[in-house]
Parts: sequence; C-alpha cells; structure tokens
Amino acid sequence: MITAIVLINAERTKIRQVGEQLAGIEGVTEVFSVSGQFDFVAIIRLPNNEALAELITEKMANVEGITKNETMVAFRAFSKYDLASMFEIS
Repeated sequence: MITAIVLINAERTKIRQVGEQLAGIEGVTEVFSVSGQFDFVAIIRLPNNEALAELITEKMANVEGITKNETMVAFRAFSKYDLASMFEIS
C-alpha cells in the first residue's frame, strides 16, 4: 500500500469545485481545505506506484482549477490515532 500526501493550490473562483472533484477520485481517501501556503491537502492510499502515477498525472491533472501541486510519498506512519485504535476494546 502506498500513501501519499498532495498539497494543492487552486484558482480562487473554483475552490469548492476542486475540493469536490478531488474527493470523488478513487484512491483519494481524504481532502482537507486548509490555511497557509496551500488550499488543500489530499491523502491518497493506493496499492502501488503505478496507480499513484496514474492518479497524479492523469486523473488529478484533469481537475480544472488546480494551479499547482506538490506530492510527498510517505515512508512510515507514526500516528497516535492508529496506535490507540489497535488497542481499543470494543
């Protein structure tokens, strides 16, 4: 499983549309509208690098209104949330 974090800028007049389109792409598990240098953070989880390449270069490239993106591939996850859920008693 490949996890990637994509930082995205969008045209000001198309923020809502870009967010909705990103959220509808298979493999994009979460999209956050954020403050700061970027407009969105998208979390992507896919089975392999080929699927990630297709998502970034084809599917995401077709989203009208994206002006810039930066993709980071995760090596390891260190999450209190993930650790806590492993030991949670139902």
